[in-house]
Amino acid sequence: MRDERLFPMFAGLDTLTGVGPKMKPLLERLVDGETIWDLLLHLPERWVDRRVRASFDQVVFGEVATVQGEVHAYQAPYSDKAPHRIQLFDGTGFLTLAFFRADGRWLQGQFPLGSTRIVSGRVEDFKGERQMTHPDYIVDPAKGDQPPEVEPIYGLTAGLTNKRVHSLAVQALNSVPDGLPEWSDVHLVAQKGWVGFKDALIGLHNPPVYDETAFDLARERLAYDEALARESAFALARASRKRRNAPPIPQAQVAQSRLARSLPYRQTGAQVRAVAEISEDMARQSPMRRMLQGDVGSGKTLVGAMAAVQAAAGGFQSAFMVPTEVLARQQFETLDRLLSPQGYVVASLTGRDKGAAREGTLLGLADGSIHVVAGTHALFQESVSFRNLGLIIVDEQHRFGVQDRMRLVSKATSPHMLVMSATPIPRTLAQAVHGDLDVTILDEKPQGRKPIETRALPDTRIDEVVDAVGRAVRRGEQAFWVCPKVDVDDDDSTAVGRHAALAEQLGVPVGLVHGRLKPTEKDTALEDFRSGRTKILVATTVIEVGVDVPEATIMVIERAEGFGLAQLHQLRGRVGRGDKPSFCLLLYRPPLGDMARERLETLRRTEDGFEIAEADFKLRGPGDMLGLRQAGATDYRLIDLSRHAGLLAIAKKDATAAIDADPELAGPRGQALRLVRELLTPRVPTGHSG
Repeated sequence: MRDERLFPMFAGLDTLTGVGPKMKPLLERLVDGETIWDLLLHLPERWVDRRVRASFDQVVFGEVATVQGEVHAYQAPYSDKAPHRIQLFDGTGFLTLAFFRADGRWLQGQFPLGSTRIVSGRVEDFKGERQMTHPDYIVDPAKGDQPPEVEPIYGLTAGLTNKRVHSLAVQALNSVPDGLPEWSDVHLVAQKGWVGFKDALIGLHNPPVYDETAFDLARERLAYDEALARESAFALARASRKRRNAPPIPQAQVAQSRLARSLPYRQTGAQVRAVAEISEDMARQSPMRRMLQGDVGSGKTLVGAMAAVQAAAGGFQSAFMVPTEVLARQQFETLDRLLSPQGYVVASLTGRDKGAAREGTLLGLADGSIHVVAGTHALFQESVSFRNLGLIIVDEQHRFGVQDRMRLVSKATSPHMLVMSATPIPRTLAQAVHGDLDVTILDEKPQGRKPIETRALPDTRIDEVVDAVGRAVRRGEQAFWVCPKVDVDDDDSTAVGRHAALAEQLGVPVGLVHGRLKPTEKDTALEDFRSGRTKILVATTVIEVGVDVPEATIMVIERAEGFGLAQLHQLRGRVGRGDKPSFCLLLYRPPLGDMARERLETLRRTEDGFEIAEADFKLRGPGDMLGLRQAGATDYRLIDLSRHAGLLAIAKKDATAAIDADPELAGPRGQALRLVRELLTPRVPTGHSG
């Protein structure tokens, strides 16, 4: 139940004076909400300094200036397209005011010769002279008037002016109660130099003076409030989970060592650390919720298999859930190859399974004779039951909703859960972004993995690329060819056009897969390529994740300049999985812009997905980053990850300590945390609960 002190903040926008039936929908669209609090969350984008300057000669071209001068002359326009001109003089020089399509008599009334006026606006260089076109403010100081010293500037929508939004925001500040308790750690507030919550809102929407440091601190304070609300929710979820009993699954070093010795390669140090962390989690009496964040080809499946071995050794079953039938079959084959020689029974279950085979799998899951199952959404159908499900592993977790995951969780009593993602995000953000999940990072590639040679080529050299693909196919290798779009008339750079062109030029079986195909058609095309029936697979970005074809040695990406870094990196990760040299050819249409050139150069320079994620973060910011979008970490209202990322880790530590000390939120600090959670309820990323 909402604290009654906050009721005025959650009143409708139409309770503000001046907001009627016409303005209300405009405001709601602008602030993405219906309440006064939503309006206050629509912070200014910047602030304009309108303090009066001492003289015209201090004015800087291109900047907003507020100056005072005497009206020296008026010049009428010499044509319909020319402006009226008013010339001001202040003893240091002249400033011309330009007014297009204005009423001359009105202007002369506003600017009588010899009178003094204060004007504020952007000053430009016009033929070597200072000129201000259509000043934002015109003030007569003789009447005691002054322009505002500082003016907040808001993002707007059609039908609303900045002046109107600002006046409503100032009015809305009256709804914020005085005397709200401090919910943040008081030592942190003092250390950072932050003002209180209400003062921060006032300092942004209605600042008394222009002070960039004060604006930054107020914005940082409110960003931290949002981070604290989010992390408090996650800390409560973690505390609740710790109070739930899960079946402790004993560590199984002997069985895991036996699997490790059977491998034709040595585990990486990162894999060993990951297995140890997961093993310790599974041995506890509270359910594991851990994220395994690994670059393409970092060996996540082996880590999952080690966890499944621990579960099986303890008498529990494991379920690997993947988003597509092709990936389910691929996952099954990998797990079967790893685990069957160790005496474990591995099965698969997808929507395609019918008849006796399906019934056999269902029976094996129900009686416990199947230790590990890899499957799709079919795993959580009502007809599926497990004898003793203890571990759930979800691959490409962002492609499943909360309800999907919870249906599978409902098949057992508090099972342990490991979620895996191949979309790296910057290391500095990983722990904070994934909220209530503990995070393990795989940041090493298995030994012996050959580097992928990456080249950026202008699309004028496409014939050379086609020839190279043809030679590779004749050597028994396979190739991916990625196009940005499905089809456009007369354009070979689309998937449909390129598919036809390659089939004609090379005379080999060429597959085609794109998002418009039915799931069964897509699976068939991918399976034909995986099995070698087709030698080239032309695709849109639907193949960026998961498909494992060891014989594929060439990845061609057309119009590569239009893709994001993370997406290019994931596409490149489809090759280089066998023992032959592999290539990624980035075809671009010249000329390249600076940002596109930097992206392609970064990809050419490194295969480290985390380094690439950092570069992507710096180049494009958080809103366009694939990994952050998938994690739900760009849906903030006050936090700007490019400026406030460090606050998330601080808030996590603060919230965890506060809730460990007061899990019921009954004390003074706990009650204050309830308030900030009501105000800034986090939009929790899908699937991070349960």
